[in-house]
Amino acid sequence: MDFMTNAKKYGVRAILLQGLTFLSVLTSAFMIWKGLSLFTNSESPVVVVLSGSMEPAYYRGDILFLNNGYSPIEVGEVVVYKLKDKPIPIVHRVLKVHTQRETGEQFLLTKGDNNSADDRGLYNPGQLWIQRDEIIGRVKGYVPYAGMGTIWMNDYPQLKIGLLGTLCVLSLFSNE
Repeated sequence: MDFMTNAKKYGVRAILLQGLTFLSVLTSAFMIWKGLSLFTNSESPVVVVLSGSMEPAYYRGDILFLNNGYSPIEVGEVVVYKLKDKPIPIVHRVLKVHTQRETGEQFLLTKGDNNSADDRGLYNPGQLWIQRDEIIGRVKGYVPYAGMGTIWMNDYPQLKIGLLGTLCVLSLFSNE
């Protein structure tokens, strides 16, 4: 239907109400995300596994729930870290931990379960260890394959545009 026809049929007030409802849903989702970030002490409390480097522990498309507590990280824990100048976080297992005696600062060496070598090749040039402040969080739980929609939308941008467009149109012209 034409926008002007709908505007006359439902009235400008009804269309504005639908727009405000849509904005309140977006705002609520943002507030929930920020609340979870505060509660988990993680900038990203939920991430999707994007590669097969952690198989068989986690597969591509698994959703991971993170917590970034203050207790020391131990060998064997699965962490998500983000390097400076690299936009995508990495999900790998802690292979070695080095703690400075004077400061108590931790330095970590990581490796994907399905990789043959440690992550030093992924780190920034000259970097041998991950610092504690580069850790986004520790994996505390997961839902298998629940993030495949995110991967499909990244692999096929047309799908993302079509889905967002459809949601916008449905939210604006819905009777409820």
